[in-house]
Amino acid sequence: MTVASGFRARRRKSPRRRPGPPLADPPSSPADRSDGGTSSRTTTSRPGATRPASATARSVSSATWSPAITGQRAQSARAFKTPDQLGGTGFELPRGLEWENFATAWELTNFPRALRNSLIVTVGSVTLTVLTNSMVAYAIARYMDRFRTFKFLYFYFIAALFVPFPIIMLPVVKQTALLGLDNPVGLILLYTVYALSLNVFIYVAYVRSIPIELEEAARTDGASTWTTFWRIIFPILAPMNATVAILTAMWAWNDFMLPLVILSEPEHQTLPLVQYVLQGQFTTNYGVAFASYLMALLPMVLVYIVAQRWIISGVMRGSAK
Repeated sequence: MTVASGFRARRRKSPRRRPGPPLADPPSSPADRSDGGTSSRTTTSRPGATRPASATARSVSSATWSPAITGQRAQSARAFKTPDQLGGTGFELPRGLEWENFATAWELTNFPRALRNSLIVTVGSVTLTVLTNSMVAYAIARYMDRFRTFKFLYFYFIAALFVPFPIIMLPVVKQTALLGLDNPVGLILLYTVYALSLNVFIYVAYVRSIPIELEEAARTDGASTWTTFWRIIFPILAPMNATVAILTAMWAWNDFMLPLVILSEPEHQTLPLVQYVLQGQFTTNYGVAFASYLMALLPMVLVYIVAQRWIISGVMRGSAK
């Protein structure tokens, strides 16, 4: 008998497996039964299964904020270090709190005057930007479907997003000097104008989502366009106003280039300009510099914490008025 014939003989002798009835589910314990005997089984997670949305959001949030928290920790640590402790990786905790760095930064930068100038520019820019840009965006959003002029203005403002500032920097500097606007007032006007393109893009999309029936009802009651905007539309724009205010405040507070080329008097310098004095040509006192950065950072942290509440509750607050 050959090997092939013996193998075929063994295959004929082996019984064929017949399909049996499906296996029944294991009985559930009384503790697993609820709602009148309905059993609830726990599904075992498999590799590659879809993660819950909350877990994914937490992981993304952790990955996003971890570098920022780490960098802020390193900056805060350097502010309390002496020059001989600034070696290494920079993430080590200081061996002692060097409060002298803050006193030196306070004196070298004339911090109260620079803080006052930054507050004037930031508050003025935020107030004027929110008031004027929202009105421009409202007019464009309500009339761009009926008049081509407003649609052209919308795309004209959007196109300004692609114009880099160095291209228009020299003409702007000359014009502000000729008009006597090389001061905080001119700086506030420039921030308002330069923010118009992005803010129109933000506001228009939100205004178009507001039902037109609200305005029609107000006009039926005898309200003018001006009254309709300030009594109906502007309160509903609260979340967008908070977003625009935060973006404008962060930009005006931290900007270095525009105050550098516009402001001509030393007493008008903002915080980013006066902090430049801490960087020399051949050496930099990093302890004093980071102490100054930390002092300038604290007001914006407080503003962001306060304004975050308006972003969350802005929709409900605006619709309830």
